Amino acid sequence: MEEHKKSCTCAMDSTELATESQNRSPAVPRTLEEKRKIMNRLKRVEGQVRGIEKMVDDDRYCVDILIQLSAVHAALDKIGFSILERHTKSCVAKAIEEGHGEEQINELLKVVKQLK
Repeated sequence: MEEHKKSCTCAMDSTELATESQNRSPAVPRTLEEKRKIMNRLKRVEGQVRGIEKMVDDDRYCVDILIQLSAVHAALDKIGFSILERHTKSCVAKAIEEGHGEEQINELLKVVKQLK
């Protein structure tokens, strides 16, 4: 059983999966343009979060804050989907071509479950 746990991410919990993933790079490195787009979106979200902090500090109406929280959540979902799509089309596809796709697919499914 321990051998399986080392070689396959399907037996890992979310903490182990995160630790395992920190030591890896994408099978196909991101282009500068891809990185720029992701970073710009993240900076936009960061600005939205700062705006929400100010709304709370200014004691703004709860519904207005909830609407902004929903917008941040949607923006993060969009970023996550774009990264998920790229990962599937590059890293997972490459693993399948190389004959070790099952491991990548199991990892992907585990992450997809965590997204929602």
